[in-house]
Amino acid sequence: MELATKYDPSSVERKWYQYWLENGLFKSKPDGREPYTIVIPPPNVTGVLHMGHMLNNTIQDILVRRARMMGKNACWVPGTDHASIATEAKVVAKLASEGIRKSDLTREAFLEHAWDWTHKHGGIILEQLKKLGASCDWDRTCFTMDEKRSESVIKVFVDLYNKNKIYRGVRMVNWDPQALTALSDEEVIYKEQQGKLYYLRYRIEGEDGYAVVATTRPETIMGDTAMCINPNDPKNQHLRGKKVIVPLVNRVVPVIEDDYVDIEFGTGCLKVTPAHDVNDYMLGEKYNLPAIDIFNDNGTISEAGEIYIGMDRFDVRKQIVKDLAAAGLLEKEEDYTNKVGFSERTDIPIEPKLSMQWFLKMEELAKPALDAVMDDTIKFYPAKFKNTYRHWMENIKDWCISRQLWWGHRIPAYYLPEGGYVVAETEDAALQEAREKSGNPDLVISDLRQDEDCLDTWFSSWLWPISVFDGINHPDNEDINYYYPTNDLVTAPEIIFFWVARMIMSGFEYRQKPCFYNVYFTGIVRDKLGRKMSKSLGNSPDPIELMEKYGADGVRMGMLLSSPAGNDLPFDESLCEQGRNFNNKIWNALRLVKGWDVADHIPQPDSAKIAIEWFDARLSAAIEQIDDELNKYRISEALMTAYKLFWDEFSSWYLEMVKPAYQQPIDAVSYHATLAFFEKLTVLLHPFMPFITEEVWQSIAERKSGESIMTVRMPEPDHKNEALVADFEIVKLITAGVRSIRLEHNIPNKEPLMLHVVSGEYNALHNAVITKMCNLEGIERADKDVTAASFIVGTTEYAVPLGGAINVEEEIKKMEDEIRYLEGFLHSVVKKISNEKFVANAKPEVVANERKKQADAESKINILRESISKLK
Repeated sequence: MELATKYDPSSVERKWYQYWLENGLFKSKPDGREPYTIVIPPPNVTGVLHMGHMLNNTIQDILVRRARMMGKNACWVPGTDHASIATEAKVVAKLASEGIRKSDLTREAFLEHAWDWTHKHGGIILEQLKKLGASCDWDRTCFTMDEKRSESVIKVFVDLYNKNKIYRGVRMVNWDPQALTALSDEEVIYKEQQGKLYYLRYRIEGEDGYAVVATTRPETIMGDTAMCINPNDPKNQHLRGKKVIVPLVNRVVPVIEDDYVDIEFGTGCLKVTPAHDVNDYMLGEKYNLPAIDIFNDNGTISEAGEIYIGMDRFDVRKQIVKDLAAAGLLEKEEDYTNKVGFSERTDIPIEPKLSMQWFLKMEELAKPALDAVMDDTIKFYPAKFKNTYRHWMENIKDWCISRQLWWGHRIPAYYLPEGGYVVAETEDAALQEAREKSGNPDLVISDLRQDEDCLDTWFSSWLWPISVFDGINHPDNEDINYYYPTNDLVTAPEIIFFWVARMIMSGFEYRQKPCFYNVYFTGIVRDKLGRKMSKSLGNSPDPIELMEKYGADGVRMGMLLSSPAGNDLPFDESLCEQGRNFNNKIWNALRLVKGWDVADHIPQPDSAKIAIEWFDARLSAAIEQIDDELNKYRISEALMTAYKLFWDEFSSWYLEMVKPAYQQPIDAVSYHATLAFFEKLTVLLHPFMPFITEEVWQSIAERKSGESIMTVRMPEPDHKNEALVADFEIVKLITAGVRSIRLEHNIPNKEPLMLHVVSGEYNALHNAVITKMCNLEGIERADKDVTAASFIVGTTEYAVPLGGAINVEEEIKKMEDEIRYLEGFLHSVVKKISNEKFVANAKPEVVANERKKQADAESKINILRESISKLK
């Protein structure tokens, strides 16, 4: 197989991905092997690939490919999420650009447009993931609104309703005035805002005085139904039992007393607006206050507000401040910083609003899900997220699951003509139940009105690990029994509550088991300035363009080089360049090895024999280390270990040790050992860099049609030899010492040198390697020649005789500099071991290591002083 001069990622990636698909190498069916399962966090159906997806899916692919190569039946299930709010907003915007308003359409007509949009734009992101090398079982692709998933969602809603865990009621909810829907608490992002604190005057009924209230929201005074003071507040005792008059609307409201009021905030007087503040709502419930909803759904003032009707809430704020000032009812205003809730999807301030919604009771569902994480049945990586999870789960609130949208799973509640409702999976079942409930056998389906709302998107994705295997509709099917519980989940910490916690709850509710055993939290991808990558900032590169420029393997490696679990990833495009350079390094190493002539008749040199023995041991140590790192989900570290193994140990050292002299052949034994090492290295690297490793693996030897590196078993650490690996570190240092002398004295590499062992211990077993790597005439013990340049490795002194080429003054200065450095080092070590507290508290092996450092430094200083005295 002729190897191209340059590695071309684009043609290689297309070729091998198609080959993998054609040979069904990503497919999984239940069999006798141990299963390994990952479900993809489903991206929005109309989304496109961004850097967060790249990181997340690269990590998933590494885990899946590794499991496959460990002999497991690996199944990675792909899919997309219908994303109610985001998709509906896009469809509404598209229709608006065509002059069509949503309100002009029937639900059915709008849904046709939404499905058209989904079919046109849906699935683009999955095609983009293929370019990354994602080894998903594409035949298993799911969509949260496909038939099986939709059936599962409705079945679960009805089941939970029948278990009395779902209820309907008027509650204070987070309202998005742009999306025109309620949001759950988790969909609200709190941001610090610079605003104003307005001090408003409320006249005391029947008196000349005022009570002053400090508020950040003067536009809500039209909804005030009380004023509240703290009974323990001495400065407001004169208001007890009185009534005050709400400014501008002149409504008389009572002054109530409650410990809830913060005496220190503002004046200690609180305006109570039960319809538009969560805490005021609780006070209203407690004291039976009326709730006046002054806002329309779009954030404008309603008729109930009496004034400013039809104006936007923020325009009202500006106007009401002017009007209050004109009426002498604005005492003062101050700059004020507070946290304001914004809609996660539309990024506009939410409005607390009383609304009839559907809720899921969470307390009972949360308990087994909390226990499973706290007792490590489900492990978090990094573990620091356990505390975040625990805090939320211990303070969990009921989940508002209804959304005032059309795109999504419509709530299966049907209202009867004379009042009341029934909940059922199908229209026929609803009609049957309605007839029984009403006692009217003549009811027809057109008499019933289905609830207009749809379910929160997360109400479908919380079932994802079960529903992708159809485990809700058919709880005993072969797939769910084999693949569930899944193994690993890779996700972002921002959706720990939205998704992770809720999936764990659904797993225990519907399978009485965890839905996965390990959760790996990725960091947030940031730019070089530490800013989160986003379209609005224009600081997020296009992943497809990056892959076209650097190759998928290069980008995968670039993403991973700086992404430890749970920590933010400071992405720099130069890392992708480093990834591409590594591809080229692998390719050039293959071309070098495949370019050697092989001779069966020549004997194997001792240097090659020793090198093979050493690299076998070094490879085994690295395999063990990579396995340990991957088992601990230290994925970046595992890649770095493999990278250094190939670049430093294999390319820079091993290949130099075994390569034949210029225009000379290599012996067959060394050549085949080198190819075997190369093959093992590609197998180790394959989960990280699937494309180049397949290309190299296919080039190393002749393969049968359909064969792939993907199914090769991971190598075992079967030739461990720690002593040999340690010895070779000394070989490297000796080689580096000789090479430094060549460099300092401008001695060409082709000119052979002698190496003298002047003092200290020396193991001659590896002479053949040192002789070859340093181009030596020989290595022998000898006293130091005054014309020799010396260096120290450990506590052994070596010298290279240079005849008249040595500059005595320079040599002495170099050694004096080295002594000064060693004396400083020795001082710090002596200081440490003179500290009784350190010696008493440190482990014995740590103290012993410090004493060895002291002895080595003292020995080196003595050797250098002796060498200086000889030169003088």
